[in-house]
Amino acid sequence: MGRQRTFDHDEVVRSARDLFWSRGYAEAGIGELEEATSLKRSSLYHAFGSKRGLFEAVVVDYLAHVARPRLAALRQSDPDPEALERYLGALRAEIVSPSSSARSGCLLVNAACTPLASEDEGVRRIIAEYTDEIRGAVRAGVAARRPDLDDASQRTLAVTCSSLVLAALAQARADDEAAAESLDAATAVLAAWQPTVAQVGFTAVP
Repeated sequence: MGRQRTFDHDEVVRSARDLFWSRGYAEAGIGELEEATSLKRSSLYHAFGSKRGLFEAVVVDYLAHVARPRLAALRQSDPDPEALERYLGALRAEIVSPSSSARSGCLLVNAACTPLASEDEGVRRIIAEYTDEIRGAVRAGVAARRPDLDDASQRTLAVTCSSLVLAALAQARADDEAAAESLDAATAVLAAWQPTVAQVGFTAVP
């Protein structure tokens, strides 16, 4: 019979998650993972197969306990009209808070900016699916907040807002003030956006 596992799987995954989140996949060495999880390399490999396998478990945990809960109010069938503004405000508060892990940005958006995303089809697919979730949630929030706009205007506004959200998540690790400005811009444009008169394009009122 194999030896029984004597550690808390979820606790190990979340300890590794915090390290990958703050340091990045490539930068998080196996020695740091041993220290963060209090497990030896042999135990980590036995439980997860590899560093890559541990990262997969981390991504599942991150989506379930961090990323998707943030979007929950926007993913309802009938979002509250203020849901998107609350999401933008809450994300901003997290990013500028000295004690928040969100100061490290988004685990998946950070991974998208590394060779891991270009080299690993599975990671690339997960990142693409998650960014699609953000765009879809923001689109629903725009529709609830701005029913005065036609479908094309809502769609263009949603692209603008979701791009600013993704920019903020990418900026947070290096420049939290710039990330906050991106989210402030998303909040402002959400309220001010107006279609141009007799034109196909759309613009925001300053």
